[in-house]
Amino acid sequence: MSKIKYLDINFRGRSLQIIEKANEIIAEYQADGLELTLRQLYYQFVSRDLIPNKDSEYKKLGSIINDARLAGLIDWLAIVDRTRNLQKNSHWETASDILDSAEASFAVDKWQGQETRCEVWIEKDALVGVIERPCRELDVPFFSCRGYTSQSEMWVAATRMQKYFKDCERVVVFHFGDHDPSGIDMTRDIEQRLNMLSGRGLSMKQDDVQIEVIRVALTRAQIQKYNPPPNPAKITDSRSRNYIREHGHESWELDALEPRVLAELVKKNVKSVLDMEKWLHWEAKEDKEKEFIHAVAAKHRREHK
Repeated sequence: MSKIKYLDINFRGRSLQIIEKANEIIAEYQADGLELTLRQLYYQFVSRDLIPNKDSEYKKLGSIINDARLAGLIDWLAIVDRTRNLQKNSHWETASDILDSAEASFAVDKWQGQETRCEVWIEKDALVGVIERPCRELDVPFFSCRGYTSQSEMWVAATRMQKYFKDCERVVVFHFGDHDPSGIDMTRDIEQRLNMLSGRGLSMKQDDVQIEVIRVALTRAQIQKYNPPPNPAKITDSRSRNYIREHGHESWELDALEPRVLAELVKKNVKSVLDMEKWLHWEAKEDKEKEFIHAVAAKHRREHK
């Protein structure tokens, strides 16, 4: 826990209740080893009918949480900003230390020999931390689109996936996005541009297989199942007319789904295309190589005491 007091702030009534409830929600997520963004915390309040779904309430909650952290009432590590991260060089005291780091980070490509290669793409940078754990556990590349992906990043991705086809028969992108006019359209846009830029569009050879983009979330079925709080559809969006015709005037943000739900969706979909026997073969090889690195590090320590 990192509750550190910097200011004396006198909270009253409703603010105290919000701080108490926020700590309850934070405790639930920490028990699962999960962190929250402020946006995710807000949606937990909305989904539990504690506050209405309004921008003014989001700002009010943010102000209370900010003051509560400064007053030492909420853990500083419990709420994260995943869009801003410090970059720095790594350092070690001894060669043994760097060998320990190498052991922890050493990995073989456990998707070798698979008929399908996949990646997980998510619309929002703030949600990367939610999908990172299951993706790393399953050795799957993951990517934050940050809205509509730039042409430069899309070209890099298409080139990468074209290389996948040298060793597999199928390439799949599992896409997670908001259920709103742009979020729905992004799934189509990703598939169209990936295939065009990889040469698998209209000019593809007869025996070529297109890159598949599968929309995992947010879907109407998930909205009906989990009942996330709605927002008005953005009528200023150029794609709103078709969206409203099909889905009505409400839209839903991906952030409104609980992190554990998103993580399970990643696992379920990735495992659906995974040959686990082959995957476990390479995992065993990885473990063996790590044992070798560990032995080298231990030997170096004994010789340099």
